[in-house]
Amino acid sequence: MQIRKAFKFELMPNGAQIRKMKQFCGCSRFVFNRALAHQNEQHEADKLFKFSYTKMTALLPEWKKELIWLKDCHSQVLQQSLKDLESAFKNFFAKRADFPKFKKKGEKDRFRFPQGCKLEQGNARIWLPKIGWVRYRNSRQVMGAVKNVTVSQKCGKWFVSVQTEFEQEIPQPKGGEIGIDMGIAKFATLSNGQFFAPINVFKTLKGKLAKLQKQFKHKTKFSNNWQKLKFKVSKLHHKIANVRKNFLHQTTNTISQNHAIVYVEDLQVANMAKSAKGNAEQHGKNVKQKSGLNRVILDQSWYEFRRQLDYKLLWRGGYLLAVPPQNTSRCCPACNHTAKENRITQEKFECVQCGYSNNADVVGAINVLKRGQAILAAQQ
Repeated sequence: MQIRKAFKFELMPNGAQIRKMKQFCGCSRFVFNRALAHQNEQHEADKLFKFSYTKMTALLPEWKKELIWLKDCHSQVLQQSLKDLESAFKNFFAKRADFPKFKKKGEKDRFRFPQGCKLEQGNARIWLPKIGWVRYRNSRQVMGAVKNVTVSQKCGKWFVSVQTEFEQEIPQPKGGEIGIDMGIAKFATLSNGQFFAPINVFKTLKGKLAKLQKQFKHKTKFSNNWQKLKFKVSKLHHKIANVRKNFLHQTTNTISQNHAIVYVEDLQVANMAKSAKGNAEQHGKNVKQKSGLNRVILDQSWYEFRRQLDYKLLWRGGYLLAVPPQNTSRCCPACNHTAKENRITQEKFECVQCGYSNNADVVGAINVLKRGQAILAAQQ
């Protein structure tokens, strides 16, 4: 089995290397924006909208003659920026994302090398073309052959993500089948009764975040104090993302290591977290309550949980199956009677027909397990 895996480390560059990496970020961003502007102009001229990576790459030599400072950047970095734009257009036409937007300085600064990088793990350093050897915090062993390297900046720190590829024998999965019910009061409840409490990191830190954001009204935009405050807000957002990511990795590792087949609800998170504001003709109802619910739903990161669980189970020889979520917490697992009255409260479930009672989240996980088993049986 061929596995592609990314290893991310914090870089420890010197002053000259930082200036060079900032220059690479700027060149990459400029090429992306200029190519997007050129594409928009072409669309306005001939009303055709077909992005061609080959044609845009052919324009790079002309741009380098016009703007000499582009020559200081590695040519493959500029080409990879156009590759990113091509992917953005593909996602747009496939209705997976919005129309590509122009990049702004200081937001998602990054560049990528598809080849030419060398990694010395013993010396904890990596060779980046036209930048040189850069030291990094070596926190774990990198496995496989290096395929590409991405350098990014976040909150004043530089990071390198090394994607590798290696062959691995399909391992024998451990454990049996399990169903998972996703929720808010309990992040994930397993059909065996075990559950994982939510971390709710945004809820914990939103007061501190709001306090910082309120200070913007006392600052002149783009002044030094405004920039310092913006950095503090970005740093807090970065902390929230890291805490959430760490929780998801720990939870998915625990589940994937102990189960061979996992059944989850096929939740449409984007639809569940839609705003209830309505429009000018038809105003929404319970807008404030729905807004709070949407915030909590997005704080759980259910889709990211499912994505991580999917590839980690594949690494360990397991399997993930998504099942329809309708009425999983209203259907009795004993007699299959489905009724709204079965769920007495948010936590308690009691069947009005046969009297079966249990925790509502556990009932939901059991029904997810049963549906998943039925789908697998029908496929075989």
